[in-house]
Amino acid sequence: MGQAVNMSKARPASLQDVQIKDDFWSYYIDLVRDVVVPYQWDALNDRIDSAEPSHAIANFKIAAGEAEGSFHGMVFQDSDVAKWLEAVGYLLHTRKDPALEQIADDVIDTIAKAQHADGYLNTYYTLQEPGKKWTNLAECHELYCAGHMIEAGVAYYKGTGKRKLLDVVCKMADDIAVVFGDGPGQIAGYDGHQEIELALVKLYEVTGDSKYLELSRYFIDKRGQKPSFFEAEAEARGWTSHWHKGRIHLDDAYFQAHLPVREQDAAIGHAVRVVYMLTGMADVARETGDQSLIDACRKLWDNIVSKQMYVTGGIGSMAQGEAFSFDYDLPNDTVYSETCAAIGLIFFAHRMLQIEPDSRYADVLERALYNTVIAGMSRDGKHFFYVNPLEVTPEVCDGRNKNYNHIKPVRQEWFGCACCPPNIARLLASLGEYTYAVKGSTIYSHLYIGGEANLQVEGANVQLTQKSSMPWSGNVIYELKLDAPSKLALALRLPDWSASAKITVNGKPFSFEDKIEGGYAIVERTWSSGDVVELVLEMPVMRVRSNPLVKYNAGKVALQHGPLVYCVEEADNGAGLSSLMLPADSELRVSFDKQLAGGLQVISANALKLEYKQWGTQLYRSDASAYLAPAEAKFIPYYAWANRGKGEMAVWVKERA
Repeated sequence: MGQAVNMSKARPASLQDVQIKDDFWSYYIDLVRDVVVPYQWDALNDRIDSAEPSHAIANFKIAAGEAEGSFHGMVFQDSDVAKWLEAVGYLLHTRKDPALEQIADDVIDTIAKAQHADGYLNTYYTLQEPGKKWTNLAECHELYCAGHMIEAGVAYYKGTGKRKLLDVVCKMADDIAVVFGDGPGQIAGYDGHQEIELALVKLYEVTGDSKYLELSRYFIDKRGQKPSFFEAEAEARGWTSHWHKGRIHLDDAYFQAHLPVREQDAAIGHAVRVVYMLTGMADVARETGDQSLIDACRKLWDNIVSKQMYVTGGIGSMAQGEAFSFDYDLPNDTVYSETCAAIGLIFFAHRMLQIEPDSRYADVLERALYNTVIAGMSRDGKHFFYVNPLEVTPEVCDGRNKNYNHIKPVRQEWFGCACCPPNIARLLASLGEYTYAVKGSTIYSHLYIGGEANLQVEGANVQLTQKSSMPWSGNVIYELKLDAPSKLALALRLPDWSASAKITVNGKPFSFEDKIEGGYAIVERTWSSGDVVELVLEMPVMRVRSNPLVKYNAGKVALQHGPLVYCVEEADNGAGLSSLMLPADSELRVSFDKQLAGGLQVISANALKLEYKQWGTQLYRSDASAYLAPAEAKFIPYYAWANRGKGEMAVWVKERA
């Protein structure tokens, strides 16, 4: 246990206090409400004939005695229902929808019936292996599922004021507190997939019961202690495995259990588990002031973003184990970059912003959000990526090369392991929480997303209206309304993609060069109702290059415009993207295409394409003549790729001096 320090945390905006009205993001939030959540409800009920069956709702109905049958799906299938309910809770927070609320209430009734008398709730062990609960925490996700249900209970209570699901999860968490611990007859361990840690802190925040915070801290402190809990658990079980008939293979590093969390200095193992763990660690650190946990979070943050993160904000470079591999190992074509991992990185960044408002966290949050997260869902809201590659050649994804089996050149309707689609829904439905935070007398503007916010700042009620032209240009306008003049500060993030900025207050230039704190320009004054602040961020098209230790990108360049990373697609540039070369002196021209993916900015440039004459059928030749033919290269935002059918795609292209 680390020494506690006094901390003043930054309080994020409440979802009920933020209404997003934004030319770019309102589309996605409406899509979640009108298409994604209904579509996913159909998927959970097995109503999409062409998609993989879920059976998730059926599992709960069978466990509740409302239907007959047997368990079907992954051992963690319950979590898909929980994330769907969480997204519904967020949507009901911002707009009432009696029909949707009734559907959710009916599901909650079923979940309550499926709960055991002692509070235990898990349909797999209820139906498939009764009597074996808590015997395979390494593989079977019981606490992970419990964590997602807790998050759903908290979100639904906040969104509707209804306690039924909250009471269910409190009863479940109370049972977990009895089962786990260092006392006689308790399990002195933790789950193989982190999630319960961050969920318990949310439950503590909404109930005020410190037991839940202490339980979260217990799971964090226990992880990685020796002797290995997972080995002891496997020994007691006879070394059986849930996933195959042979002896279980345990790699504590895969579970981030190779060392106590405060001693880990590099992200390793399953990527989603890493960032969920770090989110929980940051939560506990924020609430307890544990400096050693804060230091551990910073150390692992730095390793991830400076050595193991893709330019798109994706993490997890290795398909084997959906995992981190080692520093600077960032292949583009065999990458994993699971959508859930980027979402988990956003969770972690958001928690670090609460501990210490610093633009480096918000920059990464924005990068992952604008690129990997929304790339994980099609514009129709009914097709999804689990894996987010940075380079695709469809022919190698057809099964003949097993190294590419995980890569899909087009988005899928659903997945047998369907964690990503509901994760996207719950994040986008709660996006308002990520836009602002208040610390003392300062309002931090983390994301430039248009809308209205009502914020309490040291007793003053501040209504903040933001108009943003992001991501297409760097103009942002704020109008403030207050009941009475108040002295406070508005902290405006200076993004890493902008070389310079200008700020005006009521039309007059505001000098902020000596007023920058943690990457935020601090505009402090006595504000009156009707005051207007304008921020203009320079937004050049940037040529981004990798650290030389990233060998896959040697001699290559990626384009970024504002928060958006760009790519080339076969639909615009023809096949053979690997032969495309961008001269270092080519002018990068920006234009708006109203027809493509709902309207977006494209980047065009004079380029070259490597071609060979008279090659013939030989595999290798020393006398082949190569020449560079003029070509026109067209780049589109990475999030919009694969909306025009199957074809090649690349983020990184060769650069010619």
